[in-house]
Amino acid sequence: MNASNAPTAIRHRIIGVTMLMAFILYLDRICMGEIVKSVSFNDDFDLTPEQIGHILGAFFFTYALFQVPAGWASDRFGARPMLTIYIVLWSLFTAMTGFMTGFAGLLIARLLCGVAEAGAFPTSMALIRKWIPLTGRATASGMVSLGGRLGGTLAPFLTIWMIVNLGNWRASLWIDGAVGLLIAFIFWRLVRSSPHEHPQVNAAELALIGRPQAEKPLSGRELKSALWSFTKSRSLWCNSAAQMLQNIGWGFLITWLPTYLVTERGVGEIEGGKMLTYVLAFGMAGQIAGGYYCDWATRRFGLRIGRLLPMSSSMFVCAAAYLFCPFVDSTWLLVGCCAVVSFCTDLANPALWAFMGDVGGRATAAAGGWGNMWGNFGASAGALLIPWLMKIGGGDGKTLVFFTLAGTFILAGLIVLPMDATKKLLADDN
Repeated sequence: MNASNAPTAIRHRIIGVTMLMAFILYLDRICMGEIVKSVSFNDDFDLTPEQIGHILGAFFFTYALFQVPAGWASDRFGARPMLTIYIVLWSLFTAMTGFMTGFAGLLIARLLCGVAEAGAFPTSMALIRKWIPLTGRATASGMVSLGGRLGGTLAPFLTIWMIVNLGNWRASLWIDGAVGLLIAFIFWRLVRSSPHEHPQVNAAELALIGRPQAEKPLSGRELKSALWSFTKSRSLWCNSAAQMLQNIGWGFLITWLPTYLVTERGVGEIEGGKMLTYVLAFGMAGQIAGGYYCDWATRRFGLRIGRLLPMSSSMFVCAAAYLFCPFVDSTWLLVGCCAVVSFCTDLANPALWAFMGDVGGRATAAAGGWGNMWGNFGASAGALLIPWLMKIGGGDGKTLVFFTLAGTFILAGLIVLPMDATKKLLADDN
């Protein structure tokens, strides 16, 4: 361990490489929204809108279902080995998707991608808790998520560009998989599960982080106790419900907005990809602003209000933006409304995720997995809900879709109000 009196800055390196992980995570996650509407994909497959909805939603179903087991594995065996394994697996499954020749194969491949990616953000939450001081965790959460949003922002354009220039959709997935394997190697080389394990961290940085002593890993018996605490925690249930409702509203942007722009607004594939890129780019700004907003509010108003204020205010603005969409004739103005949704969703996320570290303690990854599980059940449900709303709404289907999305954000903004980040899930956590 480095003995210098000045604090080392290894924590910044940890956040940087975790951002890189999040980049490829979102690239692999969002690319299918563009692939399913490409000419080369539709030349290979004759799928109904419902089948496409199942393919897009399949990822989120298993991603949600495996959040808690994957999070616990990281709490038990360490963030470094487990997240490296997760990156390798989802990269291989992404590449495998490019070899599929039928609906069943596509569905299975996306289900497996969801399983492998499940532990990514819960493990990131645990890393942030161990490596970052309390009043900097929301900013760090925002930076890691920024890496994800950068990947998501570039995904539409990069995916379409690769499809157009390489001649088919399959090669784009093979390239994504290869890049993921490279990032897994970088992550393994640079990251350690805790500051105490890193040979370059000195005592001054440990003191700055607030980790004077190493923590024991979460045992299987303690996991059972933690899971019971999850079911009894009003705050955690409120956080989980808010994430579920929020992801129904936000999930429309990455699953059905590309198709909506092409089929309902008459936008070309490449132009639609650019529009979605602009929408998601605003989310990047939201992640940065949301992290600083939450950490400022925490220092100014205390932990409880400091977490609640960014969550609730952001979600009400998202609702207002979606309510405006049915009455917009200009495609670019509609894209602007969706950009507001993207920005404000991501403004709330650093607070939502920092909350998991606040209450989770040594079970942060498992707690993060619990909240993320419900959030992604919402994303999966949303991918299936949109075509159903369009069908039952008839000529007013688009209005019904946007009003429903607005309603999910209104409920989310109300549900977060009883949350209390000061109440720990495990009695022996500091």
